[in-house]
Amino acid sequence: MAMPSIPVIDLMMGIPGEDTSEWYEFIKPLLMDRESREQFRMPAQYMFTDIPQLGGKDDYPAFVVREMDRFGIERAMVGYGERSLEAVERYPERFFLSYEANPNLGMDEVRRIKALHAEHGIRAVTAFPSGLCPQVPINDRKWYPIYATCVELDIPFCCCTGVPGPRVPMAPQKVELIDEVCWFFPELRFVMRHGAEPWTALAVKLMLKWPNLYYMTSAFAPKHYPADIVHFANTRGADKVMYAGYFPMGLSLERIFKDMPGVPFRDHVWPGFLRENALRVFKLEG
Repeated sequence: MAMPSIPVIDLMMGIPGEDTSEWYEFIKPLLMDRESREQFRMPAQYMFTDIPQLGGKDDYPAFVVREMDRFGIERAMVGYGERSLEAVERYPERFFLSYEANPNLGMDEVRRIKALHAEHGIRAVTAFPSGLCPQVPINDRKWYPIYATCVELDIPFCCCTGVPGPRVPMAPQKVELIDEVCWFFPELRFVMRHGAEPWTALAVKLMLKWPNLYYMTSAFAPKHYPADIVHFANTRGADKVMYAGYFPMGLSLERIFKDMPGVPFRDHVWPGFLRENALRVFKLEG
């Protein structure tokens, strides 16, 4: 059950800068409580006790690569943006891009996804249904052109599911909404992000039902990985669960990899969890 020493693929990482507040501008219109609007550095700050403080670096992409080297991370997925583009251009063997989609933009967003795929080779489309303004539930028809585009481009759709950390309504991210999407788009590789809590038992049931449904561990310190997910990986879901961190948005790599050896995965689970499942689902070169 020991964690093996193999090159890791991290499916959620960011490239910081002197000011990361722009990461959260999109959600400010939805925040109604004063603490979230005026005091938090990030919208779910109340959930994290060791948010990394990373100011004063001379070269942020190089700094992130050094941190990856310290913890055996071979490659990481980063969200499309100016700093991420710089990182991918300088270190193409270490980073690959995803793009956060907004279905409220209609066909303009479909065209943008296709253009980014052609120009920058994005490997996934990501989504935060509860963080959109207006919000768009997972099974809303506004998403359907984007789902179809992911099928056409043969890239996964990675979606926040469960109760969101930021203090915004949870209804758009109920896990039950995924059922209809997986039914209508059997070729879409749908990856749950950010926990699926408190509906992890339902998430497991749906992963058993739908071959195209997966789970990543983003935004959770390993000691808090849901027990339902760990049990599923150890039994019938070793090919369904993938590692994703949350550095530097909410967790340090020190915290993640200090906790990681304590996760009670069986021996056969670790290679898929840390690397092989990501290679397959995101169609990365091994």
